[in-house]
Amino acid sequence: MYSLGVFAVDQDFTPGNRAASNTNKMKWVNMSTDKHKNDIYGDLNKRNTDEPAIPAATVVLLRDGADGVEVLMLRKNARIDFGGMWVFPGGRIDPGDYQGGDDLEATARRAASREAEEEAGISPESSQFVWFAHWTPPASTARRYATWFFAAQAEIDEPIKVDGGEIEEHAWINPSVALEKHRADEIDLAPPTWVTLYELSRYQPTTAVLKHLASREPKVYETHVAERSDGVRVAMWHGDAGYESWDPDLDGDRHRLVMASGGFTFENDVENY
Repeated sequence: MYSLGVFAVDQDFTPGNRAASNTNKMKWVNMSTDKHKNDIYGDLNKRNTDEPAIPAATVVLLRDGADGVEVLMLRKNARIDFGGMWVFPGGRIDPGDYQGGDDLEATARRAASREAEEEAGISPESSQFVWFAHWTPPASTARRYATWFFAAQAEIDEPIKVDGGEIEEHAWINPSVALEKHRADEIDLAPPTWVTLYELSRYQPTTAVLKHLASREPKVYETHVAERSDGVRVAMWHGDAGYESWDPDLDGDRHRLVMASGGFTFENDVENY
């Protein structure tokens, strides 16, 4: 759960070294943009902050169902962070998750397992988790969580129990179906959730999904968001031609999510998904 209070840690919780602060001249953003309602990234004129992102962890629980691979998704209460959105079980890393050690990955695994129990009433074994991504949003994001993403196979017969408070409902859903529902404006998905579902949708069955995720290095997403000349906002990641300069209009390689008001479009010719 996203507990109240402040917990300070002397370590940078993001894996690897942070990129140096961008020193390019900022292009002032036209506020009358073509913005998707699930674009969580706020005022793009804010590119720097002294406030660190809140350490967090989530686990993508998978099983094989009648429609192929299914993933457990939870709908957040509309009155909290990411309210109304469909998410994977997860939340901020609490002080008790550290257990006096300095192994950040082990800490994140404990947090993700604990959150699954608190939010969905199940207790996945963290030693079985596959770490496949870490996401950090830009400074423009209202509430910033630096989140470890894990995946694991769920026990098929384990019942899901949501509290009806922070989590209002749950669903086991095929990733492709979830993306279709988002396209039809039937469900709300934050960009990291959308990109994760996109990758999951490319493999069947669950064992193949986990094998794929385990076969590659975890992807580290330090998100840059900027506005194209046509007003459409674009989230860019390492390898995209416009990533370093925050300029989505540059020609070249693509590793980005185009967040037009009519729907998300993933463009990638850099990374293996």
